[in-house]
This record gives sequence, C-alpha cells and structure tokens, in this order.
Amino acid sequence: MNEPDVIVYAADWCSDCWRTKRFLGEHQVEYGWVDIEQNPEARAYVERVNNGKCIIPTIVFGDGSILVEPTNAELAAKFAVDADGGGNTSLP
Repeated sequence: MNEPDVIVYAADWCSDCWRTKRFLGEHQVEYGWVDIEQNPEARAYVERVNNGKCIIPTIVFGDGSILVEPTNAELAAKFAVDADGGGNTSLP
C-alpha cells in the first residue's frame, strides 16, 4: 500500500487540525492523519521540523514541502482550489 502524498500531523483536541481535516475532506484530498498524542515518534518529528516546537497541524507533502498551521486560504493555494469549498480554480 502506498503512503498518501499528504500527511497531517495533528491531535484530536486541536481545533485547527479539525478545520484542516474538514477542508481536505470537502476538497476530496486524500491524506494520512497521524495523531501525535498516540505516536511519540510523530511528535518528535513535528518538533524537529518546527525548530523544537510542537506546532500542529503540521502538514507534509509528497514534494517535501511543509505547511504549519495553515489557513484555509493557504491550503486552497497549495491545492489550487477555492477556499470556500468550490472546485479547482485553475483555467482550462
């Protein structure tokens, strides 16, 4: 089984994580969800990529890029979709 191109490092208590999850679901983005409260290695990874700080959501993309606590507008720009739930905004 292949790993998804988008991995969301998050926690159940994090409202920004749930907002991100909702956004990805509304835009039909396939992603992996890693709960850092249940996975100490994932928590250590998040701290490492955030200069020792545990900041979530931390989203890692297949191209190696990372978004930390992104807004819906930042997510929309990354995926070339409408931030309010619309489809692809790129021209034909």
